[in-house]
Amino acid sequence: MQYKKVLDFNISYGRYNDFVKEIVLSAKQNISSYVCIANVHMFIEAYRDKLFLDVIDNADIATPDGMPLVLALRFLKGIVQERVAGMDLLPDLLKIAEQEKIKIFFYGGTELMLNKTKLYIKEAYPELLVAGYHSPPFRELTVSESYEIVSKINNLGVGIVFVVLGCPKQEKWMYSMKGRINSCMIGIGGALPVLVGMNKRAPIWMQKRSLEWLYRLIQEPRRLFMRYLVTNSLFVFIIMREYFKMKLNIYWYRINKKKNNS
Repeated sequence: MQYKKVLDFNISYGRYNDFVKEIVLSAKQNISSYVCIANVHMFIEAYRDKLFLDVIDNADIATPDGMPLVLALRFLKGIVQERVAGMDLLPDLLKIAEQEKIKIFFYGGTELMLNKTKLYIKEAYPELLVAGYHSPPFRELTVSESYEIVSKINNLGVGIVFVVLGCPKQEKWMYSMKGRINSCMIGIGGALPVLVGMNKRAPIWMQKRSLEWLYRLIQEPRRLFMRYLVTNSLFVFIIMREYFKMKLNIYWYRINKKKNNS
């Protein structure tokens, strides 16, 4: 995949189908790798925490999930990029995994969510090879617990591990498991509850107008209000500051060039 940095944040870019092909190839070859589904929340987490930024920069793929990141690529880098959203990748990868007989594993989420996932998979993807589901405890794993899950996934020959721990926990977990779990790990976060019907996705017209965040806010105002108020505002400020800094550098470059030529 090709990469561009939005400030220090690595973003992969290219055609949607190329992202899918890259993930499927890694899954078929059991390459230990991980994919971050990047949005504004992840960007701000990485902006505030340099250790987490290192987690993102070491990802094999960081897809531009949120429209604000897609627009930032165009605004700052001149790259016209389509959105590569987790909510689109998840069903597409499940369909391909079913067709190509790629084993998958779900790691994370509550028992309720995983039970709903089992029912949904059985109905929507009856031929899909699901190697297992695992809901970990809400604490750091012990050494023996960590070893046990690594051994289980590797022994089952899993191609794709869908990680449902939420940002930034899922990205940190994948980072710690790279080189240990012989699968392509993908942090799908909120995509799974939408897929199985626990939450609803925004209408197409809202997705196209970068308003999916507003739809989520309406659904979960208590949990998301402060996050969106802080992260979205900070993101706009950071991008605009970088834009004007870039324009100012171009302006001074042209001024100095004229002086040198005169």
